[in-house]
Amino acid sequence: MIAKSRGDVGQAFPIYVVMVAGLLFLAFCFFTVGRAAALRNGAQGAADAAALAAAQSAREEMEAPFLASLPERMLDLFLNGYQFPPGMPCAEAQRLASANEADVEHCEPKYGGYRDQITVEVETRKPVGSPVIRGMDHKFAKSHATAIVEFRCSWKSADLNEDSVEDVYFFTCKDGGMVEIRPSSPPPWSEVSKILFDVHLVDD
Repeated sequence: MIAKSRGDVGQAFPIYVVMVAGLLFLAFCFFTVGRAAALRNGAQGAADAAALAAAQSAREEMEAPFLASLPERMLDLFLNGYQFPPGMPCAEAQRLASANEADVEHCEPKYGGYRDQITVEVETRKPVGSPVIRGMDHKFAKSHATAIVEFRCSWKSADLNEDSVEDVYFFTCKDGGMVEIRPSSPPPWSEVSKILFDVHLVDD
C-alpha cells in the first residue's frame, strides 16, 4: 500500500509542475496585458499634455501680430490667415512629451480661420516587455491628441473723444468675458489671451 501511494505521488508530481507552469504563464500574460494598458494610458496622457502645451504656446505667440492688426482694421484677416511660427508649437509639444517619458512622432498644425488645431502623436520610451511573449521588447505604446485654439469673441472699436488719435477695442466673449485693449498700452497678454482664445482638447 505504501509503495502504491508513493507511486501515485510520483505520477501526480509532473501534473503539479505543468499546472504551476501554466499558472505562471497566465500570470505573466496578465502582467503583460496590464503593463501594456498602463503604458497606453501613459501615452494618452503624454499626448494630451503635449497637444495642450503646443496650443497654449501658439496662443502666447499671437500677441504681437494680434495687436498689430487692430489699428489697421485687419483683425478678421489676421484671424483667417495667421499661421503658427514654424516648429514653435511642436517644440513645446516635445518638451511636455519628454516630461512624460515619451517622444513626439508627428506634430501637425491645421488652420481653419477662427479655429486652428494641432494634432500630436507620441510614442512611449519604455517598451511593453514580456518574459513570455516574444517581440514585446520592441513594442511601444502610441497615442495621439488634438487641441484647438479658438477665437471666441465679437469686437468693435470706438474713439474715446474727438481729439483721440487711438481707438479703443472692446471684445465681448463667450461666458461673459470682456476685454478692453489699447494697442499702444495693452493689458498683459497672458491674462487677456485666455479670455480671447479658448484652448482645449477635442475628440478626433
